[in-house]
Amino acid sequence: MRKKHHVFLSVFLCALLLFSVYVLLDTFVIERRMEVVTEPQTVSTQVGGKTGTPVALPLAASSEEKAEAVITENSYYDGNISIEITEERVGDTTVYVADVQLASAEHLKTAFADNTYGRNVTDTTSGMAEAVDAILAVNGDFYGAQQSGFVIRGGVLYRSTVKKGAEDLVIYADGSFGIIREAEISAQELLESGARDVLSFGPALVENGEISVSVNDEVGRAKASNPRTAIAVIDELHYLLVVSDGRTSESEGLSLYELAAYLQSKGVQTAYNLDGGGSSTMVFNGRVVNNPTSGRSIKERSVSDIVYVG
Repeated sequence: MRKKHHVFLSVFLCALLLFSVYVLLDTFVIERRMEVVTEPQTVSTQVGGKTGTPVALPLAASSEEKAEAVITENSYYDGNISIEITEERVGDTTVYVADVQLASAEHLKTAFADNTYGRNVTDTTSGMAEAVDAILAVNGDFYGAQQSGFVIRGGVLYRSTVKKGAEDLVIYADGSFGIIREAEISAQELLESGARDVLSFGPALVENGEISVSVNDEVGRAKASNPRTAIAVIDELHYLLVVSDGRTSESEGLSLYELAAYLQSKGVQTAYNLDGGGSSTMVFNGRVVNNPTSGRSIKERSVSDIVYVG
């Protein structure tokens, strides 16, 4: 009788182990391609024209007035899009700031890895940027690493499951930003209110010009100082995309409060924390600008999605 009990227990434990392994693989490894975006947001902007000194020029009123692109190592201007990238030190951390001014909200976009919504469908930020001809790109919210949290991209609702405690960034069709709490509004209501993109990571860093995180706030169990990615709006169609290095001897990283304080000092009205750590990557004209830190190596992590300008 005792022998049968041991056999049963062994079979049960083996089955439990196999099930646990499957759950882990299903969550973190096995691709689940749920929907291919039928009309990818791509642009035909040529990134390779003549070089020069841009930025101090007026933006065109419409995409029909687009001029030949003027490009330098750290700037881009074509009459509809103006980008200037600077590198700064904030304490012991290197921060890369892309100052973006647009003639139209249509130039601020998002994209999925492999143009597909699903679980564990990933690519590097630079790989996705190349696929959509992005001039500038940063990693997004890594929606694929979560099983809940709203996902709206390009005016299409992909996931409406509420993530407990989530603060989302809403990018409306006119390019304006809003911060919402998923427990207070449905994804469908957001869609009906004109939401074009909804990013679910957070938290919000600045709201109405005021810092909205405390000194002790952090993302889950993350370290206090990390590589970070954030997006912010200063004024109508005037944005900052920010990435900081971290976890290296050259660059310690920032806390959420330090990042929020830095962005507030730049005059932003709304700022939002995107996926950080090893995901934090900025790409400009096909070049990785920062030093993405994945484990102990300086290399890009594959992620689910990007926010880009193009």
